[in-house]
Amino acid sequence: MPKVTIAQNILAANETIAQEIRQALTAHGLRTINIMSSPGAGKTTLLERTIERLRGQLSIGVIEGDIETTADAERIEAAGAETVQINTRGACHLEAHMIRAALKEIDLARVSLLFIENIGNLVCPSAWDLGEDIRVVVISTTEGDDKPAKYPQIFASSQIMVVNKLDLLPYIDFDLEKAKRQALAINPRLRIFEVSCRTGMGLDNWCEWLLAFADDKIS
Repeated sequence: MPKVTIAQNILAANETIAQEIRQALTAHGLRTINIMSSPGAGKTTLLERTIERLRGQLSIGVIEGDIETTADAERIEAAGAETVQINTRGACHLEAHMIRAALKEIDLARVSLLFIENIGNLVCPSAWDLGEDIRVVVISTTEGDDKPAKYPQIFASSQIMVVNKLDLLPYIDFDLEKAKRQALAINPRLRIFEVSCRTGMGLDNWCEWLLAFADDKIS
């Protein structure tokens, strides 16, 4: 029982900070996306391609979460986004107090859309509110079509699912319709984008949605 109480207290404290973050970002007119996936699904590449395509249309900021290294943050910065690195030193998810500290390093007046790239993990990140407006879960064709059924909570708590690496479908055993069916059974309101960051397939639709979202035309 004490362990449950401790966990509840930690999550309650996190929620309080997350609400403070959400209010502060709303006051700046800034919309925020928490993007989550398992390792290797392509979150960073999706962000790179998004930043490149929206250059001149949106000023994008990224809070980059990793257990170690700054490799992904360097890629994002090279693509043209203002970037802050968070290294968790072993923690499997980002927490609201980390985001609050990172926001002090970003000139929010220069950013029109903020991404938080979470740690690669389909379990822990789903429990932690980071003050985001919306959650995106990315899956890829290389990791199997059973991810929604195996990790339902992250799909239940997300509003968007991006299926990445569609260019590999002819070469691997991945049932796209099965993955979509499972995800929608968990969350019927989930919006799904099918993309290939390598070929550019589907990225126009994704970027059009982001433009509308950043302009506060989508709740």
